[in-house]
Amino acid sequence: VQLVESGGGSVQAGGSLRLSCTHFGYSSSRHCMGWFRQAPGKAREGIAGIRRDGDEYYADSVKGRFTISQDNAKNIIYLQMNSLKPEDTAMYYCAADFSCPYGLGLESSFGYWGQGTQVTVS
Repeated sequence: VQLVESGGGSVQAGGSLRLSCTHFGYSSSRHCMGWFRQAPGKAREGIAGIRRDGDEYYADSVKGRFTISQDNAKNIIYLQMNSLKPEDTAMYYCAADFSCPYGLGLESSFGYWGQGTQVTVS
């Protein structure tokens, strides 16, 4: 299973970015995917997740500003990030698993990870 993120970059506060994550190597009727982020000196934080059946999760820190979506035909998930704040600056990671047994917001639920894409908000 391979995950490839794209779409990171630098943006001014209040701006928007859309991250994409393409997954290769598996297709499952029960798979789940998520977005995590890690700022320097901080723990990795689960910010959004989605199951193939459409069940979604958002961390309070991004609720109302970020939207996760999926295109199952193309094996891509997206993270639309609006109203970005400097505190959103972090490395953003895509993650995937066949069942996410511990919930969509927990790092331990996911067995596969991408390399990350940097988001900088100034």
